[in-house]
Amino acid sequence: MGYLIVFIGSGLGGMIRYAVGMLSIRVFGTNFPFGTLGINVLGSALMGIVVGVFTTTNLTSQDTKLFLTTGVIGGFTTFSTFSLDAAVLCERGQHLAAAAYVVASVIVSLMALILTMMVIRRHL
Repeated sequence: MGYLIVFIGSGLGGMIRYAVGMLSIRVFGTNFPFGTLGINVLGSALMGIVVGVFTTTNLTSQDTKLFLTTGVIGGFTTFSTFSLDAAVLCERGQHLAAAAYVVASVIVSLMALILTMMVIRRHL
């Protein structure tokens, strides 16, 4: 059942992401990725709200948590999960691990994209 819950939530989150991205292009143009930036910030804020509510109340079921966090917000932006992971490391007092995670995630992901893009462009 969990996979179906995530599937439905992710689809909704992805549709919302697409709508926000298209709106951003219409409003701001394409010279700077304002849509992606806004989606990442909004998604992280939404994750903070949802996780904050989940950890301080008993108002939601496990299925609701899964639907909203992994599903809707995860489909909207995986950056929110990245932000949550870094925050959890900080909350645990693992500040060095959190910093390493943030730096490694950004640098290694960017390098992976650039390198694979270069390889594909050279071989196609």
